[in-house]
Amino acid sequence: MRQEVYGYIKKKYGVLPEYPWRDLDASAVFRHEDNHKWFALVMDVRKNRLGLPGEDSIDVVNLKVDDPFFRDVLIREQGIMPAYHMNKQHWITVLLDGTVEPERVYELIDRSFAATASRKKQEKLRQPKEWLVPANPKYYDIGHAFDKKEEIDWKQGSGIKAGDTVFLYVAAPVSAILYQCKVTETNIPYRYEDENLSIKALMRIKLLRRYRPEQFSFSKLKEEYGIYAVRGPRGIPNSLSAALKKP
Repeated sequence: MRQEVYGYIKKKYGVLPEYPWRDLDASAVFRHEDNHKWFALVMDVRKNRLGLPGEDSIDVVNLKVDDPFFRDVLIREQGIMPAYHMNKQHWITVLLDGTVEPERVYELIDRSFAATASRKKQEKLRQPKEWLVPANPKYYDIGHAFDKKEEIDWKQGSGIKAGDTVFLYVAAPVSAILYQCKVTETNIPYRYEDENLSIKALMRIKLLRRYRPEQFSFSKLKEEYGIYAVRGPRGIPNSLSAALKKP
């Protein structure tokens, strides 16, 4: 798997491994050509240092994750854990022993490449994301928001861009995901603030699909997908993404 990772990075990004530590020939760094930041570190690490049984070594790759909520989701997946020997709040360690499917590894490499890229490069690389966004019926009648039109303005969450997909989670007493929407426009000027809410910009979202409250209730999100709170815009695990897209 290590050589497959090297080949993927070379083919997609034209970057070759660097070996900065002479006494650790098995440790290879991949970095951006412009800002020289690392986006991947491949190592072999003793299993017991990763909390795994055994003292033999295993190949891993350390990758950066810029979304803390998505990171929390990732480390619940088999073969992905908080980073070894790096900042655990922003980096993850992915096993290269076949536990994690190659396509998943490549996807995370791409995310790390984008997260560590220069601002100019990030704008070009950024792929559409999926978000879970809370909606409080105490402050907005979300239950009837799409009755007369399929496109509405909504408080813009940090990091959300046009082309992203938003799943609206309606808080108590509903406590469930009810809507799938596409973000059609962002950074719409708007200023509002009271004791409960502060809005600095709006995004425009278009309704794509409705869900029944029992389909993705809070109890189901917690028990089946490891989501214990929806306090602000956050990423979603692949398993939930797949379930939300089922016909």
